Amino acid sequence: MAPNFSDIQELLQQRADYQARLKLMPYEGTPEIKEQGDKQYIYMRNRVAGKLISTYVDVYSDALYQLLLRNAREAKELNKNIRHINKNLAALGYEDKELPKRIVENLEFARINMKVNIYDQAVLEGVATSFPQTEDIIENGKINGVSATDVQKILNLKHAWEFILDRDVIQSESNYYMLCHIARLVNEGFFFEGGRIRGVPVTIGGSRYVPPIPIESVIKEEIDGIVNREAEEIDIAIELCLYCMKTQIFLDGNKRAAVIFANHYLIAHGMGFLVIPEKEVAEFKKLLVRFYEGEHIDVIQSFMRERCWNNF
Repeated sequence: MAPNFSDIQELLQQRADYQARLKLMPYEGTPEIKEQGDKQYIYMRNRVAGKLISTYVDVYSDALYQLLLRNAREAKELNKNIRHINKNLAALGYEDKELPKRIVENLEFARINMKVNIYDQAVLEGVATSFPQTEDIIENGKINGVSATDVQKILNLKHAWEFILDRDVIQSESNYYMLCHIARLVNEGFFFEGGRIRGVPVTIGGSRYVPPIPIESVIKEEIDGIVNREAEEIDIAIELCLYCMKTQIFLDGNKRAAVIFANHYLIAHGMGFLVIPEKEVAEFKKLLVRFYEGEHIDVIQSFMRERCWNNF
């Protein structure tokens, strides 16, 4: 029986999502309480290379201990789900493949720059955080003096980047379903079905352009057409990005999803990454409005190729 590639792809995406959620947890293992004198301290007990080790966390508090217990239960459930998915993948005949060296290097290149990329994307979205604040949110999940909405947007960007930088996901096709999954991640906490194609009209601030209601079959065909046309990978990635932005496929998060989707394609081909730097945001927005209103794609495409593409 021929393998069902859509089922395999869905399982790979689920596994990558679970693995990304595991990476978001600051501690691994089971919390334990140790007493020293008249004080209590919390440690995380974990098995590494066959040996049990304990890592100090903080002075005991009931709130922290209960949080770590919940995280441990969630991690246990996520690992259980991953094992179940691995069994299903094996039953479908899927085998993990060795990635080409260039793509492995590109994954590392993107991971090293992920915090800066998230900060630049947050600036594009109007999130008013400094780089140190953004870094603190990425590392700790919260920070004083920043709105809950902005914190959520930054954490969602982290989750989406973690997702596409998974070695399984990077081997999946850059198609409509991948885009929808990325949109769901960047809209998490804001919309119940953030990856669902919109069915209501929207307007774009600062532009006369009104995007028509998207049609799923047309979106699929357009994305496949861009991916499969004969052109340099960077030009295909830029076109994917701009098409998704202009079409406004989702109710919100279109620029965030578009950039990360384009990077899924670009990194999968070992061609660096694409992010609009903070210093280029104002100019990019001007060119984007002109593109929305009918200017040829060559103008903004040339700008993005020269100022937004990072290769190695």
